[in-house]
Amino acid sequence: MGIEVGGLLGLIWLVIVVWAIVKVAKSSASGLAKLLWIIALLVFPLVGLIAWFLFGPKG
Repeated sequence: MGIEVGGLLGLIWLVIVVWAIVKVAKSSASGLAKLLWIIALLVFPLVGLIAWFLFGPKG
């Protein structure tokens, strides 16, 4: 049962990160800023996601 819960949490986490990347791509930020945010989200998923929620583009 633990594997199923872990798999579900992993899937939810993946959906959240993909959602954040899509939001960054659609934002009004410059191309370089978008690229840097996407790299941060891919390389450092937890820290990148928290930083994006706090400091990322709002538009």
